[in-house]
Amino acid sequence: MAKVRPYYADGGLSAAFYDEITAADASLAGDVDVYAELAAEGGSVLELGAGSGRVTQALAERGVSVTGVDLSAAMLARAEARRKGLPPEVANRIELRRGDMTALDLKRTFDAVVCPFFTLAHVPAGAAWKNTFATAARHLAPGGLAAFHLPRLEIMRNLPPANPQAPVFDRTLADGRRLVLFVAERTFRDPPAKLDQVLEYVVVDTAGRAVQRSPERLTYWMTEPEPLAAAAGLTLDRPPRELGGAGDIWIFRKA
Repeated sequence: MAKVRPYYADGGLSAAFYDEITAADASLAGDVDVYAELAAEGGSVLELGAGSGRVTQALAERGVSVTGVDLSAAMLARAEARRKGLPPEVANRIELRRGDMTALDLKRTFDAVVCPFFTLAHVPAGAAWKNTFATAARHLAPGGLAAFHLPRLEIMRNLPPANPQAPVFDRTLADGRRLVLFVAERTFRDPPAKLDQVLEYVVVDTAGRAVQRSPERLTYWMTEPEPLAAAAGLTLDRPPRELGGAGDIWIFRKA
């Protein structure tokens, strides 16, 4: 196997094909509707883990001003390319910034903060989670809401062993090539509740030849979020909202 890259790293295929993967992921259906409920039209949202701009664009199209922050330069480049293709009135509602959600301070507040698609689970459950909740609280106006989409621990714990020969994703791309995804390695440890996987992306040309391969490490951590949120001054606003059978959106309020 080729050298394993971090997920969303420069030169990797997880960033290059993020939009194709998420578009096919039924477990995300309806997430934007949940986030859009947190800020009225004309309001402002800080998005932690903006990625390629999927949620950013959708919220901006609904009349919300969005500041999208991400640590990955590769993902932000895709988000900026997406922004440039939008109508000016939508593009002007989007600001993209590179930054670390565990240590961010933009010196302003927002009506809502969203942290979509397991972004918080990408960092170790402990100080990094506590610091991210503190970031959300620091950027929220009083009474503002923060939403975090987190994986379900029982799903992480009970995933089947890796089968490197069995594709978990196989789709034809717009240019006729195919994108095939394999789980090359998978382990779960508890404690800590940590799912570690190596996903291998393979691009196959129209003649059936594998022309690109990129094994990339994707790790998720999980813990009980309420105590860490409470330490930042955030209280659970409503019961967690199930999304797609794989995770829940937890919504907290700043007093």
